[in-house]
Amino acid sequence: MALSREQLAMRVAQELQDGYYVNLGIGIPTLVANYVPEGIEVMLQSENGLLGMGQFPTEDELDADLINAGKQTVTMATGASIFDSAESFAMIRGGHVDLTVLGAFEVDVNGNIASYMVPGKLIKGMGGAMDLVAGADNIIVTMTHASKHGESKLLANCTLPLTGKGCIKKVLTDLAFIEIKDGKFHLLERAPNVSVEDIQRLTAGELVIPEHVPEMDLPEVVA
Repeated sequence: MALSREQLAMRVAQELQDGYYVNLGIGIPTLVANYVPEGIEVMLQSENGLLGMGQFPTEDELDADLINAGKQTVTMATGASIFDSAESFAMIRGGHVDLTVLGAFEVDVNGNIASYMVPGKLIKGMGGAMDLVAGADNIIVTMTHASKHGESKLLANCTLPLTGKGCIKKVLTDLAFIEIKDGKFHLLERAPNVSVEDIQRLTAGELVIPEHVPEMDLPEVVA
């Protein structure tokens, strides 16, 4: 079965390392703040000017003035700081972010990413994504493997306007964890109870499949 949004966030959180500064994009990536592994310390950055995001607030913790880039209310971790958007993008453009997690519409075998929102929808334009993919070496894209019409989002070549070229190395979808190298997708892990055949069928770009593809180590039930 495909991963839930929470399970996607859990799997991304396994990629966090102690001392990382991490930018979380709008949507599924923001959920990663809820699943930082115990025993490590990371500083989560929001492009609207917050370094040190904590978990989403309970009703008692709610502060309507404290929001992330997706305008969701958040909490602040110990040692957090608030600053203006210019300072935030100086961090991003200066290469001071260790890991960036963001969504996309399409990714192709050359590491290109298309993540523009369609005009007239909830979010217009590319936001800070162009800066994020240009300023970070370590990027994980989270998205569904296929569109709601069953069309693959992992392509030989992106069909939508590009947000960045040759910048994506890893993609986590609701079906699989995939690395991009040498102009091909390389299957690293599969979601629990998802077959390699299903992943291959929904991957339009060339997919390299090793002899053994382990299932992701995730909780079976997410509250």
